[in-house]
Amino acid sequence: MDGEVFYGAAYKGSKQFRQQEVRTADATGFGAAADDYAERGIDLNEQLVRNKPATFFMRVRGDAMIGAGIHDGDVVIVDRSIKASSGKVIIATLNGEMLIRRFEKGFNKIRLIPDTSKLAPIEVDPYADFSVWGVVTYVIHAV
Repeated sequence: MDGEVFYGAAYKGSKQFRQQEVRTADATGFGAAADDYAERGIDLNEQLVRNKPATFFMRVRGDAMIGAGIHDGDVVIVDRSIKASSGKVIIATLNGEMLIRRFEKGFNKIRLIPDTSKLAPIEVDPYADFSVWGVVTYVIHAV
């Protein structure tokens, strides 16, 4: 116990290791032949999150974006650092209500377009309490 340090996080992550560097139990005295060709596992944070401090996961309620493949109960990955442009799916706040819609910006007006025929587009009044909260980058859909 002399000189050992016991504080700090127990889990340091696995990004510094490649699959080939992780020790395996070799009960037979030799590893599997495929171990030489194994690749590192897929890290979903690495694949789906571009800007960690500005990225959030949100669960969607409702069918406003069903035409875009976003269903009730899906999880969307939202990046607040991406600038909203026409055609992007965004999370917006309008008069205190949080919405998920397709953003459309014209010369003098902003519209929030749902991807369903059940709802009508929303024309944002210039004096409304409106802000773009973030841009949806990915959808996680359970089957």
